[in-house]
Amino acid sequence: MFLSALPIYPVAGIREIEGKLIPSARPPLMERAGRAAAEDAVRLIMDRPGPILIACGPGNNGGDGFVMARQLAQAGREVQVAFAADAQNLPAEAAKAYADYLAAGGQIISDLPAAPAQGWALVVDAIFGIGLKRSIEGRYAGWIQTLNAQPSPRMALDVPSGLDADTGQPLGTTFRATHTTTFISLKPGLLTNDGPDYCGDISVQRLDIDAPAWLPAAGHAITPALFRSLLVRRPRNSHKGLYGDAGILGGNAGMVGAALLAGRAAQWLGTGRVYVGLLDPNGPAVDFSHPELMLRRAAQLPERLSALAVGPGLGTDTNAAAQLATALAHDIPLVLDADALNLIGTDTALQNQLAARRMPTVLTPHPAEAGRMLGIGTAAVQSDRLQAALDIARRYNALTVLKGCGSIIAAPDGRWFINTSGHPGMASAGMGDVLTGLVAGLLAQGWPAESALIAAVHLHGAAADRLAREGTGPIGLSAGETIVAARGVFNGWLIEAQQDANRDGQRDSRPLITLGKH
Repeated sequence: MFLSALPIYPVAGIREIEGKLIPSARPPLMERAGRAAAEDAVRLIMDRPGPILIACGPGNNGGDGFVMARQLAQAGREVQVAFAADAQNLPAEAAKAYADYLAAGGQIISDLPAAPAQGWALVVDAIFGIGLKRSIEGRYAGWIQTLNAQPSPRMALDVPSGLDADTGQPLGTTFRATHTTTFISLKPGLLTNDGPDYCGDISVQRLDIDAPAWLPAAGHAITPALFRSLLVRRPRNSHKGLYGDAGILGGNAGMVGAALLAGRAAQWLGTGRVYVGLLDPNGPAVDFSHPELMLRRAAQLPERLSALAVGPGLGTDTNAAAQLATALAHDIPLVLDADALNLIGTDTALQNQLAARRMPTVLTPHPAEAGRMLGIGTAAVQSDRLQAALDIARRYNALTVLKGCGSIIAAPDGRWFINTSGHPGMASAGMGDVLTGLVAGLLAQGWPAESALIAAVHLHGAAADRLAREGTGPIGLSAGETIVAARGVFNGWLIEAQQDANRDGQRDSRPLITLGKH
């Protein structure tokens, strides 16, 4: 059964939910958070002896740590708590947690102690929470460096101290967790940019709060549950005309392989027919590895296509720009990638033509391409990936995926999604071309544009994950290998969706013939 798509809230959203709940919450949210963190810690180190070190900061994150320490001590674990701030300056709820910990027999030390001979069973970062927007310096920076050097499991409460919970940007010295227990809901910075490298495994503790009931979520983490309704078995009475005609436009001199990769991805995902229009005048007439693809000169692509992808190996010469302008005028779903995006980023006329389109358009920029489309540098894009994706989607009236660690999908109406499938082995040539082909293939088969993009992005990463599990990669994984794996993962999803439907009591769409004994 497919897992539901978890909501994601930026810090402002979490604060709004907390503001509505804190006055009347019983037990208080801090008590719930500390207890949930203690339960996660017990599960994490159940078979690991030794003391637990909890480093508490001067705010509510430190309060969570005091509750956690009290709960663990009451469960029989040896706990040491380091706290260097003035207890009189703690926020009210954190001050109560501090007092409750002391009243339960807990002790406080003012600096990090030396590690015991056998090492810590667990070190916990409860220094700074989701509200941090400045670089950590001085004593706390030293604490974090010491904690990061410990060979034990390292657990962060809500967000690793020093990591921007909205953007995934490290703000100087940052705690590097092996495990993060986050409260109420996911935050964008845990899932994108450098966030995954600092968070480790993430546990979401909802604290008995149904966050969307208090504030609808604009963002969600992608799972196949988002497009489950489209994972339907094909009728037996099928022919290729039912499954669309996809076009790939690109393949300029020296870059024909990019267009072929995109075409193969669309073909292997079940598109009825795939036409590849090449700009290279000396390009091949047939793909001998996959002769199912129908290769053409760019100007000879069929007029009637179900969907068209422009950009893989397109180039930026005059002919490429003219072909792109013609494609933008087509009244069909478009996928724009690579040099198509670079051309748009430098041409106001193309920008206006794109923004004025009424048929669905999907943009698939990496951070450098996104920067060109927004007129800013790559570093500025990476400093707030979510905002950059939303800005592109709104400016160009197009569904947008900002590729990278934690790819972000943004819709023009402000909704967004973050993908968590995939691994670093996908940082290799041709991967973007495969993704473009996957999107084009689903569009050609009639999938709504938003679902096609969400599914293709998640499928691309899931295919790479399967290959890594099976021993292919992550290092050295090639783009072409993910095409075959994507087909397998996608068909697995179809089977799982059908099993879910059968469990729900829906009838199998295939005719059933039963042979009797007599």
